Amino acid sequence: MKKHIYILLAASLTACTADLDTLPLNRNEPVSEYVYGNSESAYLDGLARLYFQFVSNDLTDLQQMDGGASEVVRAFWSVQETTADAAKCSWENDAWVRALNTNTWTSAQNDAVYAVYVRTLQGIAYVNEYLRQTSPARLADRGVSPELAAVIDGYRAEARFIRAYFYWMALDCFGSVPFSTENTPFGGTYVPPQASRSEIFSFCISELKELSAADGPLAEPRANYPRADRGSAAGLLARMYLNAEVYTGTEMWDEAKETCEYIFGMGYSLCPDYAALFRGDNGENQQARGEMLWSVAYDASNTESYGGTSYLLAATLAATDITDQSKPNGQRNGWAGLRVPYEYVSRFFGVSGQDYETGEYEVADKRGEVFYIKGRSESMDGALYVFLNGWSCLKFNNIPHNMTAEQFLPTADTKAFADVDFPMIRLAEIYLIYAEACMNLGQTAAALPYLAELAERAGVGAPSASDVENTDGADNWLMAERARELMWEAHRRTDLIRYGLYSTQDYLWPYKGGDSFSGQSFPAYKSLFALPPTELAVNPALIQNPGY
Repeated sequence: MKKHIYILLAASLTACTADLDTLPLNRNEPVSEYVYGNSESAYLDGLARLYFQFVSNDLTDLQQMDGGASEVVRAFWSVQETTADAAKCSWENDAWVRALNTNTWTSAQNDAVYAVYVRTLQGIAYVNEYLRQTSPARLADRGVSPELAAVIDGYRAEARFIRAYFYWMALDCFGSVPFSTENTPFGGTYVPPQASRSEIFSFCISELKELSAADGPLAEPRANYPRADRGSAAGLLARMYLNAEVYTGTEMWDEAKETCEYIFGMGYSLCPDYAALFRGDNGENQQARGEMLWSVAYDASNTESYGGTSYLLAATLAATDITDQSKPNGQRNGWAGLRVPYEYVSRFFGVSGQDYETGEYEVADKRGEVFYIKGRSESMDGALYVFLNGWSCLKFNNIPHNMTAEQFLPTADTKAFADVDFPMIRLAEIYLIYAEACMNLGQTAAALPYLAELAERAGVGAPSASDVENTDGADNWLMAERARELMWEAHRRTDLIRYGLYSTQDYLWPYKGGDSFSGQSFPAYKSLFALPPTELAVNPALIQNPGY
């Protein structure tokens, strides 16, 4: 079963403590000495706990926060999308919402930003401990056989990928953060030193190059779903090369292009049906899985979380949208929170004929068929915190790809959580990274066949070289294509920063930079978030990001 690693974790967390006669059990400690011995299951259990950090709602280190809001996928999505043009949230009384909606955050603690910081660094610490506990010397001390040690070496490689992903999230959002590995001292009064963005970038590049190598320790591409494999590491490597100039000041387009070409030889393929990539059976549907380089798996029965895709399902509809006759995204909750500004929809999808009574509208691009507008009002002007103003996005949808809403309705009545796996890296993103690298290298023609594949799936005409090479501010073609293809997949803030459009006057969106609907520029230093004040208080060696 695709969710087996999470099911294993769920079982382990409810295990009988009488079976553990080593160290005391701490259920909030994902990796500790009591877990290990010389049986494979204990080491797989430890690895499962690391993957579970992406869906964890544990509030041990996040006091006074809602558990679901503290989950790292949900928190990272919120800082990536609501601070940009693709999403706004109507929960004006939630502590994080107003500041992110309007780019008016300060150095004061913001719950969503704080959750990203704590979850990423906490996850890194857990990986480091797992790597300490599974070092060759520790395995030998426990009498682990050479055969099992070789298997555990593969688990260690997966752990290192998880650490690299957490480090990528942290450096993207905060730049310079505390840095540690399994070889770093820990415990007592020791606090890890703060590494520069370039240093963390270099560490991740080194790790990912080794992990993605054809003779590397990770599993073969497409052999380990939903766990990480060589394709996962190569995908994250390509993404980091794409943003190298932002992270380090030096472009790495050749490296990005070469890494994408390496991935193209791994056997991934575009799913013929775009919508199927985000449906409740996307982890079982082989065509959808064929596009996924890495996903975070959600299962309504075994990962009961109000974060992740449960957040993206429930928060996009109101309770009044969820009736016995109509559960349009296959679940029973309506939180009335997230929606897309009409200006984004109009700019990138060219919709027409919208009728807010019937919910009907027309769009040429199939990727724009995911909106729900029945009972909505078009503009958020003067009504940012009125949920029914704007368009609801049902891109993530519990209904299996081969069923209608009516067919799934009896099951939808039972669904309080999501079955939709969240695509952390997928092939279409690699196509777009390749296109951007080729364009910057003056080799646009090489990318056109890949962009034509995306266009064919979307039902629109293939772009020309002149289209792709248009980099004119808000009309940048690749920026717009990423807005269509990767909408609501937690890329938008990073993309706009790379294109130089995030904080500037050159590209405005509703409520950008303040309470004005027309939008305005905001300080460039906000391309990074502030380090949390609580962290500065406990680690005097940390230096706050400039501007805060």
